[in-house]
Amino acid sequence: MSPLNPIKDVDDKAFPPEERARAASRSTWVSVVVNVLLSVIQVASGLLAQSQALIADGIHSLSDLLSDFVVLLARHQASKEADEDHPYGHQRFETAASLALGGLLLAVGIGMLWSAVSNIEAHHQLPQVKPIALWVALGALAAKELLFRYMLAIAQRVKSSLLVANAWHARSDAASSLVVALGIIGNMLGYPILDPIAALIVGFMVSRMGWSFAWDALHDLMDRGADEQEVAAIRETLLATPGVQGVHDVRTRKMGDMIVVDAHLEVQADITVEAGHDIAVAARDAVMQDHRVLDLMAHLDPARRPDLDHKKERA
Repeated sequence: MSPLNPIKDVDDKAFPPEERARAASRSTWVSVVVNVLLSVIQVASGLLAQSQALIADGIHSLSDLLSDFVVLLARHQASKEADEDHPYGHQRFETAASLALGGLLLAVGIGMLWSAVSNIEAHHQLPQVKPIALWVALGALAAKELLFRYMLAIAQRVKSSLLVANAWHARSDAASSLVVALGIIGNMLGYPILDPIAALIVGFMVSRMGWSFAWDALHDLMDRGADEQEVAAIRETLLATPGVQGVHDVRTRKMGDMIVVDAHLEVQADITVEAGHDIAVAARDAVMQDHRVLDLMAHLDPARRPDLDHKKERA
């Protein structure tokens, strides 16, 4: 599953905001505790063992703490009710936070690249890394991989793209710890340049992940629509509503992890305005209950009118 489409294949049922907030808080605080311990152990061990790669990995873990607090702040703001200034709610605060998280990763990655290049240029002055660095790197690898699997499972269950971004951040940490371990092994075998090369690779991985998340969040802030599979599922729910004889011009736009939908519903031409209104309300309620839809605006059209051009349908 791609981190850019992290919740595409998950069950499309919506989750109450309270459950999403609890899941976000729980998984994020677990990440905070793990990253505090790892960052302290990695930096201290890196200084003791004279491993630039392990120190870089520890700094990477410290950056996770900042991202965790960004997630906590974003979830708190996004859970606020709609108000006069934000009639659709505050869900896009999550998207803005994802953009900030991506920018943070990108900045940290560039800093790590700069440091690694400097160390590579002076590789003839680098000391041999002590064995303790390897054991710490392997322990960090195991801890980060377990953290990733735990966080991703929760993020997919509550369908939160922000939590998925944070989970994949943990996976990038696991991958970086693997690279660090290989660099340390190379250093211990008599190739000291491999330690800063490992730090360089870690910096590149962090930078690439940050760019991906920032670019993805930027598109969501520009009213990107939901994916085709989700739009098709929403269309099926609308068509299953009693009284709806056809659906066309379905348009969507992302609102944080939720979706705002506009749709044209075809109903029998000779029914009353009240009956048509009741059908539209029933369709809206069904979609909001079965999908992560924040709101649906329905336009009613009489079915089978020859002057309606359904060929211009947009998904």
